[in-house]
Amino acid sequence: MPAEEHRPSLKEKVRALPDAPGVYLMKDRLGRIIYVGKAKSLKKRVASYFQPGRARALRHQPKIRALVGMITDLDIIAVKSEPEALLLEGKLIKQWRPKYNTDFTDDKRFLLVRLNLEDELPRFTLTRFRRDDRSRYFGPFAHSGLLRRTLASMRRKFGVLLGDTRPVKLPDGRFTLYDDVRAEISGWPNEVTAADYRARVGQACAFLDGKSREWLDALRTEMSARAAKQEFEKAAGLRDVVLALERTLARTRKFTRDFTKLRPNDEALRSLQEALGLESPPRHLECFDISHISGTFVVASMVHFTDGRPDKDRYRRFAIKSFISNDDFRAMEEVVGRRYRRLIAEQKQFPDLVVLDGGRGQIAAALKAFLALECPPPALVGLAKKKETIIFPDARAPLNLPLDHPGLNLLQRLRDEAHRFANTYNAQLRSRKIKESVLDDFPGLGEKRKTALLAHFGSIEKLRTATAAQIAETPGFGPKLAEKLRLFLSAEK
Repeated sequence: MPAEEHRPSLKEKVRALPDAPGVYLMKDRLGRIIYVGKAKSLKKRVASYFQPGRARALRHQPKIRALVGMITDLDIIAVKSEPEALLLEGKLIKQWRPKYNTDFTDDKRFLLVRLNLEDELPRFTLTRFRRDDRSRYFGPFAHSGLLRRTLASMRRKFGVLLGDTRPVKLPDGRFTLYDDVRAEISGWPNEVTAADYRARVGQACAFLDGKSREWLDALRTEMSARAAKQEFEKAAGLRDVVLALERTLARTRKFTRDFTKLRPNDEALRSLQEALGLESPPRHLECFDISHISGTFVVASMVHFTDGRPDKDRYRRFAIKSFISNDDFRAMEEVVGRRYRRLIAEQKQFPDLVVLDGGRGQIAAALKAFLALECPPPALVGLAKKKETIIFPDARAPLNLPLDHPGLNLLQRLRDEAHRFANTYNAQLRSRKIKESVLDDFPGLGEKRKTALLAHFGSIEKLRTATAAQIAETPGFGPKLAEKLRLFLSAEK
């Protein structure tokens, strides 16, 4: 008989648990530990997850409901006392980093401080959720009042911005941080350059990092005191914060050290200058991308970055006018010519670097446009997405930079933004065309009913596959009109 048939079921394991303190390890069907918990009585605590009436209680606790649904096996470690279980639970969480312990640690009880490095003037804001983005996070912090007082003190001490401010950019490139009395209270100059402000931010990060370590020591002391008083649930909550704060400090240490040395975008621009052999850092970059659906709705986008950041007032989008077909090269030639013909007419400067989404074909098309304009092109490269290869317009060999190269990362952000902007415009045109053609040709269908149809089905494609009964569910449609529309759309396929 196979060994699996002798293996006790989950229910049998739960029934056999001892009425003693210990730690339990919940596992999924692949044998992975997904949750570690402690209990004064293993039998009572673990059995509570699987009681028949617990389903009703879990309706408003989606994380716990998801956890219970994934449990297929469990192990236990019995210990002598509840304090011993508390310490062992923390050790095992740190060792295994189970999925659901991490989720609970980052729950809404605790605040984080977020610093968004994509902002030209990064601000210290509060959040309860950590995202996978380019921001830096400090925390979590269990004492929200103390944290808010600390941030207010940090604003006065270092002249940095919190989440309640909206700085204004001045014509000379500097910024006015505050438009009220807070500028006088802080004692710091209210008009600053981005570089000066980031130096303040670096000092504030070091300060907050130090405060975090002070709070970590205080939390450890409080956790031990709670455990000594046998307040084990409160001690466990504090232990979760200690573990999360330790992880955060490990992640932010390198950032705090590096941030004070160099602005991230300065590093990217200088490294790009060196990699491409430019005379100076490319402060103004423009990138072109072509978007179409099988040769239809051909459009192009151009995005502009200034000092490594999106400059959305200079974004442009183009509908292709000179032809109707699937020809990316011809489209690139058209939009590059239109863009720089206009800059020449307006006597405006060209960007420091032009980037094309593509390879040699796109570069040849752009050079052809500049030849027709009878003007020398600015620095120009293509970025071929398959291997993120940089293509030059001259005899230089293609260049592949390391994937963590700051200059390449800047080019990727520029290219991805151009791609997003082009696709958005393409989708708008398609939506407009659909509204103007298919539904407009159906007699007796006004704007209100058209809007209701699109809101109900989401797209013409889904509407085409709908039955008359499904169409009749749309406000303003009866069975007869629904059947007529179904027949009309079928004939239009």
